[in-house]
Amino acid sequence: MGTPLPREWVGLQQFPAATQTKLFELLGKLKQKNVNTLTILVMGKGGVGKSSTINSLIGEQVVRVTAFQSEGLRPVMASRSWAGFTLNVIDTPGFVEAGYVNHQALQLIKGVDDLDKQIIRAITNSFGKEIWRKSLLVLTHAQLCPPDGLSYDVFSSKRSEGVLKAIHIGARIRKKDFDDSVIPVVLVENSGRCNKNDCDEKILLNGDAWIPNLVKAITSVATNKSQAIVVSKKLVDGSDASDKGKLWIPVILGLQWFVIKWIQGAIKKDIATGNGPI
Repeated sequence: MGTPLPREWVGLQQFPAATQTKLFELLGKLKQKNVNTLTILVMGKGGVGKSSTINSLIGEQVVRVTAFQSEGLRPVMASRSWAGFTLNVIDTPGFVEAGYVNHQALQLIKGVDDLDKQIIRAITNSFGKEIWRKSLLVLTHAQLCPPDGLSYDVFSSKRSEGVLKAIHIGARIRKKDFDDSVIPVVLVENSGRCNKNDCDEKILLNGDAWIPNLVKAITSVATNKSQAIVVSKKLVDGSDASDKGKLWIPVILGLQWFVIKWIQGAIKKDIATGNGPI
């Protein structure tokens, strides 16, 4: 994957005026902190909604969404610039290898289980435990209604707690190790059935406009005091050796609102050397 030249971020102008105002404010804060380039590494199992979320974030069809075809094996990067600021978003379909996933076993999974924990551990082994200080958890398909008797916010909180607990167990993170760091959780809905408010912004069932919320969480994680994650430059061929003014932030996407399935395939070797089940 060669490094593409940044294109003008025309999709930014396609958002509703209310969303544009919020995004300009958030991006302006990054520039005030001398952050002129932000690179987001998106990881997740195939079919989780990575490509759709990237397209929603940029406001353009920059990554092909394939519902019934296997994903390619090479990462794809979309690069957009606005007023001297460059946003790079890397989709990583290469983490999913055809034939590796045991679909019959996966159908039996009804929640976060040992398999999820093993994969979370593989992420930790590959990038180091500190990756979770610079990570953002995104749960897709957030338009689903909660069970009777639960409010949307309580339901979302319970689901988030379950996934975050799995991350702490799978990554073997002790509370005292990350006492000053919390992994933000953002809910997104990329489908055409997503509700809109009076300002034409896509909103969740609780009324929150999720695109500005996603960007706000990204900027918050990107500018926290934790060190940026070092990612192999093979991922972005020909990248500048200087990282000044650049930040990397991985965005981890859950498979669905109810079930999280993590990176499969390319990190198979890491799982195999993980000393068995947790």
